[in-house]
Amino acid sequence: MSGAVQMGYVPPTDSRPPAAGPRWPGWLVALTVAWAVLLAGLTWFSTRNDPPTVREQRTLTEAGPVVDGAIGELVAAASDGVPAMVPPEVHRGCRVTPFADGATLSREVELAVPGGEERAVLERIAERLPAKWRAGVRVTPDGPRLRADAGEFVVVQGRPVTDGRIRLAVDTGCRPIGDGYDRPGPGDAGAGAEVGGLAEALRALGGAGAGSELAVTAPCPGGGVARTAWSGVGEPGKSPQAALASLAGGTPVVETPEVYAYRRGGVAVLADLRPDGVRVAATSGCAG
Repeated sequence: MSGAVQMGYVPPTDSRPPAAGPRWPGWLVALTVAWAVLLAGLTWFSTRNDPPTVREQRTLTEAGPVVDGAIGELVAAASDGVPAMVPPEVHRGCRVTPFADGATLSREVELAVPGGEERAVLERIAERLPAKWRAGVRVTPDGPRLRADAGEFVVVQGRPVTDGRIRLAVDTGCRPIGDGYDRPGPGDAGAGAEVGGLAEALRALGGAGAGSELAVTAPCPGGGVARTAWSGVGEPGKSPQAALASLAGGTPVVETPEVYAYRRGGVAVLADLRPDGVRVAATSGCAG
């Protein structure tokens, strides 16, 4: 039976190992790696630069306290300069969805700083803001830019607008309006030293005051309330710089043809020197 073959057994016909599966071409592997690197780079860039997206359709009503708190943080962090809070603005008409209207809430702080120190001041502000905001300053072809995330998809930005002048802005992006934005009140203490500082500056300027507004407030991070009182002044009786020099003790924080700013008795006074008159802001609260 030497030539017999056992039933159920098929003799091997090839002793070579099975052939390997199909291999990817080298160009396809390289393309896949390049695509992964590109996606990683775009993700990083988007995280650093794109405005926050509103999550879960949070309303303007819910975002309002976050914005107000962020303004207080900025005032406290801006101890190197002379801040003045600008009245909040609500812009309606944006579209949350193709079928739903929305609105954007924005608030700003104008900050007078010594000329040439704008970038250094922005960097110090970024260092003083809450760590969870991940604030940072980067240099762009248009100058230094501060960026931070105040939470709840509220973005914080800062940039120089002229020599010796920085604008800090807080913005919600387009959101459902909800019950609308409820502006913060003056707090338990009501009007404070800023009213006296404003009146003192107006008397020194010798112009006719257009009435003061005590409507711009924000909660301070350590408690209390920051307040800014604004007033317009007609043609001053003499040079604004000369008129305010005694109040600044001869050493203003900023003195340019457009801005005169100083601190006196815990009040920051910023005078915008315009061709049609002077607009003065006095701010108190939120020690840095």
